[in-house]
Amino acid sequence: MPYPQNFETAKEVEAIVRESGAVPATIAILDGVPCIGLEEDELRKLAQLGKRAIKTSRRDIAYVIAKKMTGATTVSATMFFAAKVGINVFVTGGIGGVHREGETTMDVSSDLTELGRTAVTVVCAGVKSILDIPRTLEYLETQGVTVVGYGTDEFPAFFTPRSGCKAPSRVDTPEECAAITAANLSMGLQSGILVCVPIPAHNAAAAEPVEAAIQTSLNELKEKNISGAAVTPYVLKRVNELTGGASLTANIALIKNNARVGSQIAIATAGLVEES
Repeated sequence: MPYPQNFETAKEVEAIVRESGAVPATIAILDGVPCIGLEEDELRKLAQLGKRAIKTSRRDIAYVIAKKMTGATTVSATMFFAAKVGINVFVTGGIGGVHREGETTMDVSSDLTELGRTAVTVVCAGVKSILDIPRTLEYLETQGVTVVGYGTDEFPAFFTPRSGCKAPSRVDTPEECAAITAANLSMGLQSGILVCVPIPAHNAAAAEPVEAAIQTSLNELKEKNISGAAVTPYVLKRVNELTGGASLTANIALIKNNARVGSQIAIATAGLVEES
């Protein structure tokens, strides 16, 4: 997401969290210091850096801190820091997963292994539709991650509410999500909860042109020999270009929707955790 759109979106998301009655704590590493909650000038600095900020997964945390660099944390790194300070609910857009042809490339996001070992509830719009969704669900099962569809029986696919894959389980209220989170914590399962919220239908980019754009961009990856951490940013950028901005509009809409739902879950969870 380009500046200043990324900065404005981040501020709007934090405002949604506050209006919902929760406390936002945007996470990043700034000049080698892990920060849990950013002041507006810090948020602006991160947004202005854009791609110059280091994409920081769990693997990269020690390096970025030691080198006093600025890192934009992925789901795996954000979960790690959230758990360190007792944040039980974390909202994002979508998570990483098993890449298409991952059975031969072994390209599997560290988000999935982090979900298997860190007890944080992650609220998202499902797995990015550029990935292999069935294999991602299989991997999450192997990792012992509780995956629930929020108000849906179908696992959402980021830009679209439908993926063709069934969600392993379903909840319909923040209170149900909170009860699962509290049970997970009380049992000491040490694995995360993945709450998958479909993008509102009126905001969804039409699935067919987005899927066509994804296929085009995936073919370009091979032609340009792009791999590893560069794959997702490249594909999302190209999909946005090929769909005339429709995918970026959908991206922003789903993040805001996730923030509303996640805030409600966080408030309900806090009440249950306090009671226990």
